[in-house]
Amino acid sequence: MPQISHFLGIIIRMFYDEHNPPHFHAQYAEYKCSIDIQTFAVIEGELPPRVLGLVIEWATTHKDELMANWHHISKQEPLQSIAPLQ
Repeated sequence: MPQISHFLGIIIRMFYDEHNPPHFHAQYAEYKCSIDIQTFAVIEGELPPRVLGLVIEWATTHKDELMANWHHISKQEPLQSIAPLQ
C-alpha cells in the first residue's frame, strides 16, 4: 500500500485494488480509518477527534491531488506524493 503523505505521526495511504467511492486511508498509532475524498466522511474505522480534524484539514487542501491519485490507481499508474500538513 503506497504511502502518499506523512505528517505529525499520521500516515496517508492508497491501495491499488480499491473500490468506490474514491477514498484514502489514514493511520495514527493503532487507529486506522478510510475517508471519502469527495465528502471527507469516515467510511470505516476511526481516528481520535483531534487527529481526524488534522487529516480533514490536510485533505481539504489537497483534494485535487487526492483525486488525481485516485485516477492513477484506477489505471495502475504510480502515485504522486502529497505535501504534508504545514
